[in-house]
Amino acid sequence: MSLQFQTLTGAAIDPVLDGLAALRIRVFRDWPYLYEGDAAYERAYLQVYRDTPRALVAAAFDGDRLVGAATGLPLSDADAEFAAAFAGQDVDDIFYCAESVLLPDYRGQGAGHRFFDLREDHARALGFRRTCFCAVIRPDNHPARPPGYRPLHPFWRKRGYAPLDGVTARFGWRDLGEDQDSQKPMQFWMRTL
Repeated sequence: MSLQFQTLTGAAIDPVLDGLAALRIRVFRDWPYLYEGDAAYERAYLQVYRDTPRALVAAAFDGDRLVGAATGLPLSDADAEFAAAFAGQDVDDIFYCAESVLLPDYRGQGAGHRFFDLREDHARALGFRRTCFCAVIRPDNHPARPPGYRPLHPFWRKRGYAPLDGVTARFGWRDLGEDQDSQKPMQFWMRTL
């Protein structure tokens, strides 16, 4: 399979928003996010990438089919919960690498590295000195954890990221089987560009 990647900004993001919403719902349904997605919520949530001038969507296509995407924007433009995790720190030089979603059949072919490359290149071009992302923290003994699950920590470390001690946020969504949103702890990871 040969993937084609496009970096989209501004109005060029519009054609992929529905596909990105569907990808988020599909991919984040799996461990460790266990997300019970909603298309209307997703469409509204993702609009920030279209409306934020320095945001991007790195889209991966198999032919005309969107099969993966990664997003990013200045941390100061991200959800308030995320910037608040950096209380007392200047966040103006931090670019936030938000979601990265890829259908299972396309994993293991370098798309994860390409997504980081595109977001980091975009951040450098805008003058950002650091990039960060956050990942949900789930207990090792969580009943939905699949046997043999391998966390992405080694991949992130290979990319130069390290967890930031004490820098966490809480973000809410509805887990599979839940009736309402619940808050989840999110660990931030960062690297210097």
